[in-house]
Amino acid sequence: MKTFMLGWEFPPFISGGLGTACYGLTKAMDQIGVKVTFVLPKAGSAHHASHVKMFGAQQFSESEVMKSLKNVKWRQITSTLRPYVTCETYQSMHAASYYKKLNPCTGQLGCMDQLENYSGDMYQEVHRYAQKAAEIAGIEEFDVIHAHDWMTYPAGIAVATISQKPLLVHVHSTEFDRSGEHINQIIYDIERQGMHAAARVISVSNYTKNIIVNRYGVPSEKVDVVYNGVECDNNHYCRSPQNMPNKIDKIVLFLGRVTMQKGPEYFIAAAKKVLEVEKNVKFVMAGNGDMMYRMVDLVARLGIGHKVLFTGFLRGDNIHKVYQMADLYVMPSVSEPFGITPLEALNHKVPVLISKQSGIAEGLTHALKVDFWDIKEMANKIIAVLKHSALRKVLGDNGHLEAHSFRWEDAAGKISEIYKEALACN
Repeated sequence: MKTFMLGWEFPPFISGGLGTACYGLTKAMDQIGVKVTFVLPKAGSAHHASHVKMFGAQQFSESEVMKSLKNVKWRQITSTLRPYVTCETYQSMHAASYYKKLNPCTGQLGCMDQLENYSGDMYQEVHRYAQKAAEIAGIEEFDVIHAHDWMTYPAGIAVATISQKPLLVHVHSTEFDRSGEHINQIIYDIERQGMHAAARVISVSNYTKNIIVNRYGVPSEKVDVVYNGVECDNNHYCRSPQNMPNKIDKIVLFLGRVTMQKGPEYFIAAAKKVLEVEKNVKFVMAGNGDMMYRMVDLVARLGIGHKVLFTGFLRGDNIHKVYQMADLYVMPSVSEPFGITPLEALNHKVPVLISKQSGIAEGLTHALKVDFWDIKEMANKIIAVLKHSALRKVLGDNGHLEAHSFRWEDAAGKISEIYKEALACN
């Protein structure tokens, strides 16, 4: 089986769960013998991805390429597009010509200017990527096309049209997850077109499947739910905790993009309530995003700046270290299609408190769950875990065992079967 895969990021160059998912899935596919040609806007270095060999036209001679390949090979397209992009972050890459449009009230780009420029520039870039991907597909051999998230859907459609091979779109998130009810219509239209053009739609949870069916009008029987997995090896997630300095305060961790979707303001509001009861607690917000400065301001206004630490974006060993220091991991997402980070926390035996509005809540039994908006209940459950060491241990130990049931090998096996079914119906 050969698949032409379209994705947007891959370790070590990642900004969220999509890169982690692409890594885990392609590694597992490589292990079961699926041949993958992975098209990326920017290839990483082979040093960071042991199961695949990355190459570009200027990196290797042909003989070195042939020696380096196993079951996965890479094709690179120069592009400014990035996953999880917002009006602000995309415009920051093209800001020079727009600085004159500063809003005098906020000192930032006016909202309507952001939306107009974001829509036009990004739309053109997505379709330029599609054109380049179609050119690459013309010289590759493959049986199916596998497109990850909305930016790759036009490329997937173009490749399917030219090759007459079945297209599968993999929905890791939707515009409703990222933007709530205030969706970008162009992005929604691209998502809807991709889902309807696909032979099959792969959803990361039943939570997301319901959105696909109800918000995009995709027939339920066309959507297959395949849960993500979690990496577990001796060098990273499942290793013994490192020697850490003795802590005076308990640590409650938020790790993720600091954006509306992830609910950082609910985490901070709950922190305020917890600190009214428990003094020896610190709250760590690890990550970056367009709400970062608002969260710093909120913490200052609430008078808890000395109890909240902002680390910025973390990668590699720093992620493992912050998990190992944590007493509780909180994911207060407003809308989370899956949620790999709770599984990563549980692999460190860190108990988790997760939003009911998440896909991972379907599959985890040994986790505390709360509606993202219920700040009082969120604070109560945080206090309970911090006060009772027995509760922390039970949730951490049992959750650790449960997390092992989310395996990338299982996800790859299911997707391989979906490939076969799509081919049989083509």
